[in-house]
Amino acid sequence: MNKDVTILVAEDDDGHAELIVEQLRDAGLANPVIRFQNGKELLDHLEGNSAAGSTGLGPCLVLLDIRMPVMDGVEALKAIKSKPALRTIPVIMLTTTDDPREVEECYREGCNLYITKPLDFAKFSETLKRVGLFVLVLSVAQPGRTTGAEGV
Repeated sequence: MNKDVTILVAEDDDGHAELIVEQLRDAGLANPVIRFQNGKELLDHLEGNSAAGSTGLGPCLVLLDIRMPVMDGVEALKAIKSKPALRTIPVIMLTTTDDPREVEECYREGCNLYITKPLDFAKFSETLKRVGLFVLVLSVAQPGRTTGAEGV
């Protein structure tokens, strides 16, 4: 994977966030990772309004939890996919929620992949290693660039 691609992780649980980063590293990813506590922080960053003062957004991939305070993952997904400058950003839902209606809603709203976090630590680690492998082969779109594949 292009090391210029930043992985944006929106996860309110500190332990899960640390484990996600650790497992992505174990899968061979050396990409920069930025962590957000909720969907609003993530969206602010993507729109250039973050406290970090983002001056420009390069290629990125979003790992998005669903159950978060302030703005949940589904709301953040809808906001990302509704904005022409952001809609090509790949979004992976990584959550403990396996409600079929929620899974369907996330795909309908434009997520690229929905992965249920196993509650068992070993299974969770294996799932994250697979996400890392997925990321290694994923072709990441530049935000704001149109690919001609919208709506496919």
